[in-house]
Amino acid sequence: METTRFCCIRHGETAWNTQRRLQGQLDIGLNDNGESQARAAGRWLARQGGIDHLYASDLSRAWRTAEHIGAALGLQPRPAPELRERRYGIFEGLTYAEARVTHPGPYARHEAREPDFVIPGGESLRQFHDRVTDRLCQLASEHGGQTLVLVMHGGVLDIINRFVRGNPLDTPRDFLIPNAGLNWISHGPGGWQLESWGETGHLAAGALDELK
Repeated sequence: METTRFCCIRHGETAWNTQRRLQGQLDIGLNDNGESQARAAGRWLARQGGIDHLYASDLSRAWRTAEHIGAALGLQPRPAPELRERRYGIFEGLTYAEARVTHPGPYARHEAREPDFVIPGGESLRQFHDRVTDRLCQLASEHGGQTLVLVMHGGVLDIINRFVRGNPLDTPRDFLIPNAGLNWISHGPGGWQLESWGETGHLAAGALDELK
């Protein structure tokens, strides 16, 4: 089995990120800072070289980030809708504070990270986990020995980090997920490995974490 490497990148910043508003699968575009972050990620990756393929969530904030990266790498993004953000249902469009007040019961279960709790109008953590990891494993199988860039969302990266490290879905998060941060994982004879996480040296200071 040949090792497949992945650089998993969260999309650049959006206006809703700065407002701490739950985007889910609503199609929110990048703000000016997000556009700059995406270009910076592309420049950094182009200097490293060795990227074979580029995949992205088809939501515009991720797709636009991938277009900037692809322009620097000379690669056309390929859509991977399985890497879309979690469907947050009734929470989408609300800030975290608004969701807590407007839907206190469901939000408490969401905040407790109950794996099988289906957000009304949305999906459960386990459903989300399964669609993301199924696609990730498929890509590892299809691209043995190659290096891929995947552009995605904060929630998707949360799932991937836990999956690679073998951590449960319901434990508190112990890692950051900054906008346009670079996160390297690989799959080879020894299984899944986390190589590095949350690299932001290519960005100006202040990249926002998914929950902060």
